[in-house]
Amino acid sequence: MNTEFTENLKDRYPLIIIGAGPAGLTASIYASRYKLEHLVIGEAIGGLAFEAHKICNFPIENEISGRDITKKMQEHARSLGANIIMDKVIGVQEKNEGENKIFKITTQSNKVFLANTVLLALGTERRRLDLPGENRFIGKGISYCATCDAMFYQNKTVAVVGGSNSANTSSLYLAEIAKKVYQIYRRDKLRGETSWIEQILHNQKIKVIYNTNIIGLKGEEKLEKIVLDTPYQGMKELAIDGLFVEIGSVPQKALIKDLSLQTDENGYIKVTSDQRTNRLGIWAAGDITTNSNNFRQIITACSEGAIAAESIFKFIKQHTS
Repeated sequence: MNTEFTENLKDRYPLIIIGAGPAGLTASIYASRYKLEHLVIGEAIGGLAFEAHKICNFPIENEISGRDITKKMQEHARSLGANIIMDKVIGVQEKNEGENKIFKITTQSNKVFLANTVLLALGTERRRLDLPGENRFIGKGISYCATCDAMFYQNKTVAVVGGSNSANTSSLYLAEIAKKVYQIYRRDKLRGETSWIEQILHNQKIKVIYNTNIIGLKGEEKLEKIVLDTPYQGMKELAIDGLFVEIGSVPQKALIKDLSLQTDENGYIKVTSDQRTNRLGIWAAGDITTNSNNFRQIITACSEGAIAAESIFKFIKQHTS
């Protein structure tokens, strides 16, 4: 991925956007159009959207990969002058400056910035199986990104765990490369877009195993077998070459906890209709929030990013006029 950005950094910005996925990049585009000086700090351009093999529900594209749609968003933001740095924010502290508040933002590379307002567009991270040996097999048979790693399993047998859109599209993509794909799901039918499900059920390379969980991982130097809680064709162990974990995502909680932001029971940030959090000067947008009816899609992340940018622009204008 191209991450060559011209860094013309200042110490202080009216707005700092934390996260460079669809919500963060869209917020940057709108902030630039409002002539609102800002900085975007992100660990990876595109976030989880970058990993999507195929996107067929974005209004301006019949079909596009996550990599390509991310590239277009990135180029759009840059064309408007966005200043984006690749770094991880490890701390956000609220400080008093006279009667006003200001936020001190510290990154992993020891950069420190000050911001009058902050937009959290952190996105989510992959949920793990939390099984013994899982960490040991990462990169040695276990993957959380079919788009990234499918090429290593050409003509091999793989399994996908999960039953929603991310798992369904991963199974279909892997079926183009692998010899056989088991899709293992804990419920009795797949969820998500009907078109993906229909393709899976008609694909001879994919076998869906319902009402089943993976309860164990076996192997020496690499993953060799998975253990099932329900026998499949009389077997409780399946020999596979690779396992792709697609069981959803969870919020990145460190900054949320440090800032004492209100969340729901699953850790997603509660926001108002204009994306404000319970803390003055802090907004949130994208998959990290409870907005958009919890329908965590690229288009809803973009929408929330745009709404947040407008809200922040109005807030800054009101407090500086």
